Amino acid sequence: MHTRRLGRSGLTISEIAYGNWLTHGSQVEEDAAHACVRAALDAGITTFDTADVYAGTKAESVLGRALAGQRREGLEIFTKVYWPTGPGANDRGLSRKHVIESCNASLKRLQTDYVDLYQAHRYDSSVPLEETMTAFADLVRQGKVLYLGVSEWRAEEIAAAAELARELKVQLISNQPQYSMLWRVIEAEVVPTSEQEGLSQIVWSPLAQGVLTGKYMPGQQPPADSRGGHATVGGSMKDYLTDDVLTRVQQLRPIADELGLSMAQLAVAWVLQNSNVAAAIIGASRPEQVHDNVKAAGVQLPPEVMTRIDEALGDVVVRDPAKTSRG
Repeated sequence: MHTRRLGRSGLTISEIAYGNWLTHGSQVEEDAAHACVRAALDAGITTFDTADVYAGTKAESVLGRALAGQRREGLEIFTKVYWPTGPGANDRGLSRKHVIESCNASLKRLQTDYVDLYQAHRYDSSVPLEETMTAFADLVRQGKVLYLGVSEWRAEEIAAAAELARELKVQLISNQPQYSMLWRVIEAEVVPTSEQEGLSQIVWSPLAQGVLTGKYMPGQQPPADSRGGHATVGGSMKDYLTDDVLTRVQQLRPIADELGLSMAQLAVAWVLQNSNVAAAIIGASRPEQVHDNVKAAGVQLPPEVMTRIDEALGDVVVRDPAKTSRG
């Protein structure tokens, strides 16, 4: 497993990270989730990403149990705060009250005294940024959080938070956006701003929720046992499951074959070619998916291959910075 530094910090993370959005506590049974975590550890993955909202807080608990007994100093555990985790008006957002209470609850579920990275899961326009950043800084000074990050923030929001972080003398080192061959909205504005402010990207959905594995075929229903065929989680990928997109994706198959890579490995390797990306987050419902995806670590794609990928996908690639996810 190859490693990269996160932002301008001294924190080193595995360039393939394991995430449990849509799986732990919901889509797969706990035994299967534990098997996937063990596979990740066996493959050299040390970085694990979750969030308080995943599976209604269950995902953090499952990950905490799966990592129990591991050497804590050998792991980088990341979680997030923003989305509702309860019925109350203060059970959501980035107010001081919710940030502090959510962090304490996450630590209990994860069975740890601290998290390596605490991330604002979205930007909260209803709360002064100074309030949020001060609450984050207090958690750092209490030793409950080592580093700070954001997720799906726009360039101007990242710049404002980075300025406050410097004033508060804490380290804001990462953004966690969606990024894949098909979804490139961070390239025009977020990446240049992040490079200037000393943040790296930790990207989610490098496989476009599985579409870039090539298992979804144009003109056919999604496999019943796939994410796209799942009654609940499949709804989040409907924009990818069009014949136009799926036809374009199939044109990547000969490129992967020539390189001796699976289509999933090609997709993960592609995001890692971006020098501002510190890690690609993979998810899994079966250990063999972990074994396959980690083989993308360290793969170098020549410029001519990157050009062929662009030509194959053509105009189905989404690049508009305005499409950054909002809270």
